[in-house]
Amino acid sequence: MAKIVLKRQPGRKRFLRAERYMALGFALLILTGALLLWLPLSSAAGTFTPWPDALFTSATSVCVTGLVTVTTATHWSLFGKVVILCLIQLGGLGIVACVTGVMMVFGQRISLGARKRIADSYNLDHITGVVGLVRKIVKGTLCVEALGAVPYAFVFIPEYGLAGGLFRAVFHAVSAFCNAGIDILGEDSLAAYVANPVVNINTMLLIIMGGIGFTVWFDVAAQWKKGRLSHGPKQFWGGLALHTRLAVCITVFLILFGALLILLLDWNHGGSLGPLSAPQKVLAALFQSVTLRTAGFQTIPQQDFTDASACVGLVLMFVGGSPMGTAGGMKTTTVGIVFLMTWAYLHGKESPEVFGRRLRDEDTRTALVVICCGFAAVFGGTVLLSSSSGASFLDVFYEVVSAVGTVGLTRGITGSLGTAAKLVLVALMYAGRLGPITLAMAVTRRAGGRKKSVRLPEKRILIG
Repeated sequence: MAKIVLKRQPGRKRFLRAERYMALGFALLILTGALLLWLPLSSAAGTFTPWPDALFTSATSVCVTGLVTVTTATHWSLFGKVVILCLIQLGGLGIVACVTGVMMVFGQRISLGARKRIADSYNLDHITGVVGLVRKIVKGTLCVEALGAVPYAFVFIPEYGLAGGLFRAVFHAVSAFCNAGIDILGEDSLAAYVANPVVNINTMLLIIMGGIGFTVWFDVAAQWKKGRLSHGPKQFWGGLALHTRLAVCITVFLILFGALLILLLDWNHGGSLGPLSAPQKVLAALFQSVTLRTAGFQTIPQQDFTDASACVGLVLMFVGGSPMGTAGGMKTTTVGIVFLMTWAYLHGKESPEVFGRRLRDEDTRTALVVICCGFAAVFGGTVLLSSSSGASFLDVFYEVVSAVGTVGLTRGITGSLGTAAKLVLVALMYAGRLGPITLAMAVTRRAGGRKKSVRLPEKRILIG
């Protein structure tokens, strides 16, 4: 069956339609969630929650960030926690996927316009099979979250009883897979389970599965069905798409290299890894390296790590996960392309290459735009937050990168911020969740639009 290709029409209205649809959808979901959390029904005390805290909690849930101004476990009632859980799930899957999934459940016909919006939201150039793609994403997400809840249940049910344990198991499975990092265990997140291999390994696997991207899932599954693994690992690896191989390599490198640096920098540090045994140090360092890439859970408070480890964390948070997943950040492939482009130019090559393939100029331009805009958001956010809070520069910088990367880790200053600072973080989380997606869509559309027939004369500018 031939693919139906979407022709990009020139003009601002057409150019912004899909981006505007996503931005308004996320904004409406945040405001609706804030209104529900503001009601007395949502608080454990039965009183109205201050509007800035309700808005902040809704934003951090929808943007799957994890920064909180009130303790989730104690401030919110069961109804409030269910609202937060739903917001995390909807925010993790994305507005377009959720709306399409609801329409499919109720047997509604997916119009051509809706199919175009789905294709746009996933940066596809055709609409063939997009409804099936959403169906696979929703089913795959629910299956992984259900499987992830099982190990949690074995830990939480003995501690909290059957009903309480099951609810906590489901909540944390959804939160981990969606890379939200919001927990309902108390003020210390997963610190009580720093040496528990079941909780640590299960959480890391869910974070990685959500952050690696649905595209990688489907590509690996397709190669598996073709039986390529029977021909050997090399044939299986060679059959994977270039995007999959690049995303997997960068993900593995960041996890292992990040854990190694944290081990070296904090091995004997009394506030973090020092008191743990050698196997526990390795487990804690791995968990720290994984959760820094947009998850937000912590087994050791972030302010207890050395400043050097905090710098490592800043890099990991800025990079984030992979495209078409639940993670945030600038994305692994985006940073990978910029690195490959730099490497190619330093070695006198015209275009970046990887795995025997040349990368498109369009992709390198898009990656540069996303990275530059990410740096701009971090710089602007740091200036604004520094001016509205009395925290140290490192704490503020960490908070801003965590918000832009939708990570949710903090060095302990979120709860003490004033209203103005909270609103700054809300804006940063919103921009961080939508930014890389909409920028990539926008630049791709511009690049694929009408080409100029006139090329202006070149002039040299001194650099360096």
